[in-house]
Amino acid sequence: MTALAGANVVITGSGAGIGAALARRFAADGARVVVNDLDADACRAVAADIDGIALPGDAAGEEGVAALITGARKALGGEIDIYCANAGIGEGMGLDASEQSWDRSWDVNVMAHVRAARLLTPAWLARGRGHLVTTVSAAGLLTMLDASAYSVTKHAAYAFAEWMAITYGAKGITVQAVCPLGVRTALLGATGEAAALLLNDGAVDPAEVAEVVAEAITNNAPFLVLPHPEVARMYAGRAADPDRWLAGMRKLQARLEFAKDGRGQEG
Repeated sequence: MTALAGANVVITGSGAGIGAALARRFAADGARVVVNDLDADACRAVAADIDGIALPGDAAGEEGVAALITGARKALGGEIDIYCANAGIGEGMGLDASEQSWDRSWDVNVMAHVRAARLLTPAWLARGRGHLVTTVSAAGLLTMLDASAYSVTKHAAYAFAEWMAITYGAKGITVQAVCPLGVRTALLGATGEAAALLLNDGAVDPAEVAEVVAEAITNNAPFLVLPHPEVARMYAGRAADPDRWLAGMRKLQARLEFAKDGRGQEG
């Protein structure tokens, strides 16, 4: 038996990538999984693979989140035990990122978590338990070069998860923030050339992330889940000496600019 056996689980953005890997891993441990994705065909395909429940649709907007949670409770015949706010987007590459890109990034990467928590928390408090898993990314602890909206909103996603853990952690609600570095998904490429330059070599498969997350849920549920353990060292270095960390990131930025245009010198 594990913490996932028999659990009612909802996973957003689970038509592919990390979300699909989480759905498969959790189902293998005996969880009852609601698969959600904007891509209805992908959503239904993953659900069929794991004998899960497909609820395609928006998991970011206020109405979409409400419909998903209401539909999941009805389909599962009870309360949601674990809600994985996994859906994310990577757009908005610099200061010229459009207002629309910023709005979409806030909606999907941050407000989707807030809106789900608003609807889930009262029931979880009433029964004394509940579990929120947020897929944040190492960008929420560090940053991602050339991806302004992604970096900022992932920082906010991490901050919200931290706030939830502080506010409700002693009241039966478990919160975890999953912060992988590079993962071989479509989102890796969507975050721009910086991802290809800096993350590809150490990128892991989504199934590896899902394994780490499943183990973390089962084994004491630590707040910070790091599929790439080296992120802890980077995060500590950033906090201990911000100026040194910024200088190192500027060197990486110079490498990126050199690689992009083939001119100039690395700093």
